[in-house]
Amino acid sequence: MPPLETLLGATELWRPTARGGGWFTAAALLLLLLSHLAVLLVRRYRRGRLIQPESAAATPASSAAASPFSGSSTGIEGLVTEDDLRQLVSSLGVGAREPELEGWEPVIAMGNDTVSYKAWCDKTKDGPPKYLSVTTYEGCSTELLRDFYMDNEYRLEWDNTVTKHEQLQYDENSGIEIGRTLKKFPILTPREYILAWRVWESNDNSFYCLVKECEHSLAPIQRKFVRVRLLRSGWCIRKVPGRDACQITVLHHEDNGMNIEMAKLAFSKGIWKYICKMNNALRRYPQHHGPSISILTMKRLIKKFPQALQTNVDESHQSPANTAAAAVVPSTNSSGTSPCEQLGKKPTRETIASGLLLIGSIVCLSKGRSNLGAQLAMAFFLKKTFKKDKEAGSPRGRADATVSTHL
Repeated sequence: MPPLETLLGATELWRPTARGGGWFTAAALLLLLLSHLAVLLVRRYRRGRLIQPESAAATPASSAAASPFSGSSTGIEGLVTEDDLRQLVSSLGVGAREPELEGWEPVIAMGNDTVSYKAWCDKTKDGPPKYLSVTTYEGCSTELLRDFYMDNEYRLEWDNTVTKHEQLQYDENSGIEIGRTLKKFPILTPREYILAWRVWESNDNSFYCLVKECEHSLAPIQRKFVRVRLLRSGWCIRKVPGRDACQITVLHHEDNGMNIEMAKLAFSKGIWKYICKMNNALRRYPQHHGPSISILTMKRLIKKFPQALQTNVDESHQSPANTAAAAVVPSTNSSGTSPCEQLGKKPTRETIASGLLLIGSIVCLSKGRSNLGAQLAMAFFLKKTFKKDKEAGSPRGRADATVSTHL
């Protein structure tokens, strides 16, 4: 072991060097830190100078692009045209005739004393099918039903799938409105709808509306929502001849990103319950508070129905088969109890088991990516479900086969 003096000498020799080296290292690190900060500041300054002209140029455009309170909105006049209305009138005429004879597949026919609902499906080669529905409301005027359908603020109160709605823009010259709506569905990512619509009024107090998907600068794409890229929907509200009732015929085509078969099955199990819920909300609507912003705007922007199309509408609704589409569909329940009341029955074990399997299938198929196992499970579930409905032969089994995605 070396002598203590030797160790102390070595320590004394090391201490000055350590002090000097420590200060030098700290100074070097501080210099490196300052240099990095200087580089970051220079980069940020240069980036700010590049972005500033672009944002300054974009600000006037975005501010002038669309405001829900502006009276003139250039650039949206061509979103919904009278040519679109002409095609809608031609398509809605199928509901006044016999859709089955024109290739539409019947999917549901339900009704009670106050509301009846019928729907048909037209499958497309690629993508989701189109749906045609006819809903008849007893003791209701066309004006009341129009306001009920167009009142977005009231829909937030009774429709729990709609979580938000905001008006983005409107044009008083063309009568076009643009809005943004968010909808939530069980398990799935919320859907975002950017829609343009327009309403027309005919001489006989009938009303037409056409809705189309669009894009808008005030609604940038957000990753937490799924933007619906395809939605074409239109409806006509008319009085039922000879009765205190009105009827709405809807043509709907939508691709919201769900698996097609899954969307059919999920909606088929809840459509009649939703119809009853909508009917109850409609009956409460006259006691609702004063007209909302949506209704006030709609009444100011509504346009007169083109006279050139009125002849085509009259001819399509004078068909003898129109009485079949306009008639109230009798209740299909053999016990005489209202179908709306029966939906509240306590579920059986088979229903709960099927529901659990349905939820598992939704998880597997909702994003459109399914492996072989998930497809086999889904096929087994569909086969067992529709086999039981067929064997039972009950009216409710036939009613649950609906595939409509819109009312």
